[in-house]
Amino acid sequence: MAKTESTMLPLGTTAMDFYLKDTNSNDWLSLSDIRGTKGTLIVFICNHCPYVHHVMEEIIMIANDYRVQGIGIAMISSNDATAYPQDGPEAMTEFAFNHTFGFPYLYDQSQLTAKNYDAACTPDFFLFDSQDLLTYRGQLDDSRPGNNIPVSGNDLRSAIDGLLYNRQISPIQRPSMGCNIKWKKISS
Repeated sequence: MAKTESTMLPLGTTAMDFYLKDTNSNDWLSLSDIRGTKGTLIVFICNHCPYVHHVMEEIIMIANDYRVQGIGIAMISSNDATAYPQDGPEAMTEFAFNHTFGFPYLYDQSQLTAKNYDAACTPDFFLFDSQDLLTYRGQLDDSRPGNNIPVSGNDLRSAIDGLLYNRQISPIQRPSMGCNIKWKKISS
């Protein structure tokens, strides 16, 4: 596990479309299928990362709290499933079931979506407004495995609330931190 920070995609970036298989439902979904009326939250995760496990319960609570308020939500795993089979589609289906995901868990086999979003770690959070413009990218909160700070979701919740209630979202945002995305090795 290599501790990695978000690359902090520039605010105002337009959400890139994708067409990925949902391992939770077996459907193929695009950004327009995920998009919420008030905004869209895309989170890059994987099954085995201890940083993801540390915050998974809060991510699910956020999804459940905000889906009903018009925020579309999807999780995406982009890890190389050949090198990391625990992050492959079948394991993703089991992970989604075990964590009672009520939202899509998409498999980015080509890793193109992660590259388009400049995703670097798991978890990596991207919040877009109703016009598909990036309004928040960064950490869930200050909690990390072993630092004894309780998981609260404060940073992400504050950004989502700002979007929903038309409040200014601070442009000063701290990067998320987690395991690096496991990129496929390019053979020469």
